Amino acid sequence: MPKATVDVDHTRSPRSTARLAWLIGPALVAGVAYLDPGNVASNMTAGARYGYLLVWVVVLGNVMAWLIQYLSAKLGIVTGKSLPEMLGERISHRWARRAYWLQAELVAMATDIAEVIGGAVALNLLFGIPLLWGGVITGIVSLALLMLQSRRGPRTFEFVIIGLVAIIAIGFTFGVFIAPPEAGSVVAGLVPRFEDTGSVLLAASILGATIMPHAIYAHSALARDRFAPPSAGPGSRTPVPLEQLRGIPTLRLLRATRWDVSIAMLIAGTVNLCILLLAAANLAGVEGTDTLEGAYAALQAGIGPVVATLFAVGLLASGLASTSVGAYAGAEIMHGLLRVRIPLIARRLVTLIPALIILGIGVDPTLALVLSQVVLSFGIPFALIPLVVLTAQARTLGEFRNRMLTTTAGVAASVFLIALNAVLLWLVLTGA
Repeated sequence: MPKATVDVDHTRSPRSTARLAWLIGPALVAGVAYLDPGNVASNMTAGARYGYLLVWVVVLGNVMAWLIQYLSAKLGIVTGKSLPEMLGERISHRWARRAYWLQAELVAMATDIAEVIGGAVALNLLFGIPLLWGGVITGIVSLALLMLQSRRGPRTFEFVIIGLVAIIAIGFTFGVFIAPPEAGSVVAGLVPRFEDTGSVLLAASILGATIMPHAIYAHSALARDRFAPPSAGPGSRTPVPLEQLRGIPTLRLLRATRWDVSIAMLIAGTVNLCILLLAAANLAGVEGTDTLEGAYAALQAGIGPVVATLFAVGLLASGLASTSVGAYAGAEIMHGLLRVRIPLIARRLVTLIPALIILGIGVDPTLALVLSQVVLSFGIPFALIPLVVLTAQARTLGEFRNRMLTTTAGVAASVFLIALNAVLLWLVLTGA
C-alpha cells in the first residue's frame, strides 16, 4: 500500500529559517571596505575641520553604497560569476582586457597600501612599534587570515572578518557615548551645503573612500563563492540551472541579500558617522588633528586614554580586515580578467612590498592615505558603469535584470560619484 504524501512548506520551517540566516555574511565582509583606514582619516578630518557640516555626505554615500553593493551581489548570485569574470568574457580584445586589468590592479594595490599603512599606524600608537615593522606585522596577520580563507573556506573567513567588524564598531563608536554630539547640530548637518573649497575636497574624499572599486569586484565574487556551487562555476558547461543546484530559489537568495546588504551598510554607515561626530564634538578647532596620530593624541588629551586606545584598536582591526579583503579582491581581478589564478598567499606577499617601501622611506602616513584615495578615484568609473550596464541587461540577468527605477538610480549614483571624484582629482592636482 503506497504511503500517503503530504506537501510541506519548507520555506516556513525552522530549518528553512536557520538556512536563511546562514545566507547572511558576504555583504558584511565586503562592507569592511567602507570601514578601512582611508574612511577613518577622511571622516576624522572632516569632523575636526568643519564640525557637522558634512554629515549629509556620509549619509548620502551610505545610501548609494547600498544600491551599488546590492547590484554587485545580485550579479554574482544570478550568474554564478563575479564582475571581473563577466568583464573577462565580454571584453574580447586581449589588449583591451589587459589594459582594464592593469587599472583595476593598480586601484586594488593602492587600496592595499592604505590599509597596511593604517594597521602600521595603529600598532605604532598602541605599542610604539616603528611603522615599517608595524607594516610587516600587519602583512603577516593578514596573510594568516588569507590562509584561513584558503584552507577553511569562505564561511570561516566571514566569521573572522565579522568579528573584526565588531571590534571596529566598538572602537570607533565608544567615544560618541562618552562625549556625545549636539543633536541639533547633527540634524543641521543633514542639509546639503559646502563652506569652501576645502569642504568640497573633503566631501569628495569621503565619497571616494566610501565607494571603492575593489568592494564592487569583491562582493560579486563573495556572493558567487557562497551561493554558486563548484559545478556551476566559471567554465562550467552544465545545463542544470544554478537554482536547482543550490536548492534555494534565486528570488529568496536576493531577498536575503537585501537584508545582508542592509545590515552591512547600517553598520558601516553608523560607524563612519560616529567617527565624524566624535571629531566634530571633541576635535573641532584643535590643532594637529588632520592626521591619525594627531587625532589620537587629541582624543587622549580631551576625552581620556580609554577612548583613544579603543580608537587605535579599531584602526588596527580596520587595517587587518580591509587588507585581507583587498587581497581577495585583487586575486579575483587577476583571475577574472587574465584567466590566471595565483594563490592568495603569493599575492599578499607581492602587494605588501609597495606599502613597506612607502613606510620604509618615511613618507607621511596620512599623506599616503590621501594619495591612495586619489588613485582610487581613477577606478570608480571602470567598476560602476559596467556593473549598472550588466545588471540592466536581460541577456545577463534574465528576469532578474534591474527595473527601470533601479537602473535610473544606478546611473544617477554613478554620474554623481564620477563627477565628485573628478572634482577631487582636479582639486588635488591643481593644489586648490
